[in-house]
Order: sequence, then C-alpha cells, then structure tokens
Amino acid sequence: MSTESVATASRDETGAPDPAPGPEAHDEEPRDEGPAVDVTRLRVALARLARRMRKHALAGLTPTQLAALATVERSGPMRLGDLAAAEGIAPSTLTRLVTALEDSGLVRRFADPSDARASTLAITPRGHETLERLRTETTMVLTQSLTLLTPAQRATLAAALPVLEQLAEPPGTDQPAARG
Repeated sequence: MSTESVATASRDETGAPDPAPGPEAHDEEPRDEGPAVDVTRLRVALARLARRMRKHALAGLTPTQLAALATVERSGPMRLGDLAAAEGIAPSTLTRLVTALEDSGLVRRFADPSDARASTLAITPRGHETLERLRTETTMVLTQSLTLLTPAQRATLAAALPVLEQLAEPPGTDQPAARG
C-alpha cells in the first residue's frame, strides 16, 4: 500500500492499475474498499487547518504546554510521571513545562498524599478560564470558515465527522464513533 493513497484497486509500481486478475483470483471474495483516499492531501489539509486554528488560540502557550494543560483538566489532578507518560515527553521537558504552567498560574503542584516523593498537578481556575477562552476563540474561527462552504460541502463534512473522530483516536481505544 502506498503511503500516499489508499485505493480501491491494486496498482503496480508506476501507479497504473494492475491488469485484470487471472482465473485463480476468482476464488477470493471481492472486497469493497470504497473510494480512494489521498493520504497526503488529507494529512496536509488537517495540518493546515490545525495550524490555522492554533494561530488564534495559543495565548502565549506552546502547543506542548497547551496539550498538557488540557490533559490535566481532562484527567483531574495527576502525578507528574502520569502526565509525562500521557503526553509522551521526557522528565526534563516535563519539569520546564510544569514550571512554565505554574509560573503562569494555570496549574498548581502539590505533594502527593500517598507518596511524599511525588508531586501531583491540578489545574487552577485561571487554567480552566484560559482553556475555555481558547476553545471559544477556536470555535469562532472554525465557524467563520464554515460559512465559506456551500450547504452541500457542510453536509459532506458533517457526514465525515464520525470517521474523523475515529481517526483522531489512538489505535486500540474504545471508539464510540466506530460503532455508530
């Protein structure tokens, strides 16, 4: 399979469709793979859209800081090691990240009651307010962009939402959108 597209028909190295299958291929059941997806175009479009939305929404935070803050909000108070694991970041990076979030008043660090050697991180009211403001701004930017689409394009996008939600989930997680 090419890294650039997932297609309905098999293709040779040049990208041309393979010749018609011989009689031995009739033993297999045909698969309906649906229309081709240009993976490169999808990746570029999603990256551009995400970048456009981030331009309006960072509020002085790096994307990593913003992601960590959202994780702490979603998960509730959590140990620093759990945050590092959830975000896939090294402990040295985590220390700088948490210090920056603390200095901004977005999170509070306190001793873990079950282990005096560990720290737990919790989001502050200011952190909640910051995330809510960023979400509102991002929603407004996206809403404005959607007004540029035709009703048919908006309907197509609405129909694609469950699939996009499924793609956004890590493999192996319970994906409610996939069941629907």
